[in-house]
Amino acid sequence: MTKKYAQWRKSRHSDPGESCVEVGRSADGMIGVRDTKAQGAGPILALTRDEWAALLHCLRSPLGN
Repeated sequence: MTKKYAQWRKSRHSDPGESCVEVGRSADGMIGVRDTKAQGAGPILALTRDEWAALLHCLRSPLGN
């Protein structure tokens, strides 16, 4: 079954042109990440809240940490 994600929002760090990432949330709290170029028809990376937090931590950390 495909999860339904709502309230998609574009990252503040996305390129104003075509290179954009959107994040949405499903009813059960999963976090979905998708590429806006696919206009909603492409794959969605589904993450738990803990996985999302770990991803953000890695992205925000200086290289090598």
